[in-house]
Amino acid sequence: MTNPANPKFTDVRMKGFGSRSTVEAAVAWIDSSLANANAVDPDRTEPCGLFELTGRILAKDIVSRINVPGFTRSMMDGFALRADETYGATAYNSLAFQVIGTSFPGRPFEGTVRSGTAVRIMTGAPMPDGADAVLPVEFTEWTENTLTAMAEVSVGKNVGAIGEDVADGSVLLKVGRVLRPQDAGVLSSIGCSSIPVVRRPVVRILITGNELLPAGTAPTGYQIADANGPMLKALVERDGGGQALPQFVKDDRSSLRAAMLEPADVILVSGGSSVGQEDHAPEILKELGTLAIHGIAMRPSSPAGMGQIGSTFVFLLPGNPVSCLCAYDFFAGRAIRGLGGRSLDWPYAKKDVVLTRKLVSTVGRVDYARVKISGTEAEPLAISGASVLSSTTQADGFIIIPADSEGLPPHSRVTAYLY
Repeated sequence: MTNPANPKFTDVRMKGFGSRSTVEAAVAWIDSSLANANAVDPDRTEPCGLFELTGRILAKDIVSRINVPGFTRSMMDGFALRADETYGATAYNSLAFQVIGTSFPGRPFEGTVRSGTAVRIMTGAPMPDGADAVLPVEFTEWTENTLTAMAEVSVGKNVGAIGEDVADGSVLLKVGRVLRPQDAGVLSSIGCSSIPVVRRPVVRILITGNELLPAGTAPTGYQIADANGPMLKALVERDGGGQALPQFVKDDRSSLRAAMLEPADVILVSGGSSVGQEDHAPEILKELGTLAIHGIAMRPSSPAGMGQIGSTFVFLLPGNPVSCLCAYDFFAGRAIRGLGGRSLDWPYAKKDVVLTRKLVSTVGRVDYARVKISGTEAEPLAISGASVLSSTTQADGFIIIPADSEGLPPHSRVTAYLY
């Protein structure tokens, strides 16, 4: 079949899947394309304020230009004094000092500590001139004007030095860091109100299928509720993509073509990725850009495909929900994480487990098996059943059977990825 507007264009749907790409080849294409995308657009950054930065990716090293603290300060509530004058002080051999004032946080004592004197001081308050240690309040007895010391302290005891928290010129945070709440605090402490972060990739989710009802709608007749839209939106946000609301697109060529031309960093097409009469997405992607991969040697998700329209990544995800989840995790999620400056690896915790029964596979195909985990044992739930999404909610995670294996015998030790 040819396109009258382009005689050289062959309808890729007519080829079927006589030859499928390996998972490794698909991943290699993604990684290579990510490297090219970074070369074309090395400055994918935007400013981010302190109150919005948690979970964002730092775009450049942060170097402090000040010391924190910028003054010596007390680390305890107590009395600032000269350490050598406390030597020998005990509960049975107390020593007396004259209290000459108080140092508060933000309101230091203005005088100088001289021999035989002390200044009452609060945690975080500046150390007064002449004092070199702080005697904690629990080792004292005192009145307004008199201190009785019942323990000794060494020079520098309970005193925070200049730059003890952050030193001027030090690299505070390194590029690529996933920023945490405490990072916001330390950035504020050096006077940063806004820092450069990697821009979240713009992701558009196109839901195809005339049989679909909006998410959350009760199924009726021969129609079913969209399950992929809310699942993909949550996955995209987990992987650092910008908020993307699923968009329903009619199962006709012109509607899908127009939707695939709208700007984005990544486009996810849910459904219409196989070789059926209404599976327009592969044909449109090849026409508008490149269809780099179509058909992958894996179960589920074998109809998945990927390519680019200009610099936009396009992932063709099968409509069956488990296949959609699997293809997203293996391929689309990797690209979104990469474009957003995150680790390409799966964001799943791993656990070593032992299979309770065998899993059968086919050499040359990667299998994605859902498992139920109890302690260190993993019970396989399913490999097939691409439309049975409940198998992923009953499962605690999944294991991967590599392409060079005919399966796994009972009691095999494997790595489980935890949902």
